[in-house]
Amino acid sequence: MNQKTFSIGEIAEKYRIPISTIRYYDKNGLLPLIKRTSGNVRIFSDEDMRLLNMIECLKNTGMQIKDIRTFIEWCTEGDSTIEQRYEMFLERKKETEQQIAALQRSLELIDFKCEYYRKAKEAGTTEIPELQNACPPEIL
Repeated sequence: MNQKTFSIGEIAEKYRIPISTIRYYDKNGLLPLIKRTSGNVRIFSDEDMRLLNMIECLKNTGMQIKDIRTFIEWCTEGDSTIEQRYEMFLERKKETEQQIAALQRSLELIDFKCEYYRKAKEAGTTEIPELQNACPPEIL
């Protein structure tokens, strides 16, 4: 059974990732299963695409390339690294939850400032007693 393959350009377009980034991932060992033609052109499989999707997900959480490489190495080592991978994802989850909480606090402050400036815009000034020092301390 022939598996459909994709060019680096098709992958770049599908994931909206620059070709140079995909090449960087490959050179840094993040895409170890990529096959190449006799002319040394990269050929991407569905499995490569899933791995690229995982790389982008982990990168979006702030994980460093060296840690992503470690994860991929553990995957290629097989089941003996399940515990390490599990612990890595627990840590990613914890850090991502912290990022979400920080972003939520930022969003609350932005919401407050939007309302503050909406009222100031209506009044034509920020010199309104009710607006002075109106930011709730839990937002700061």
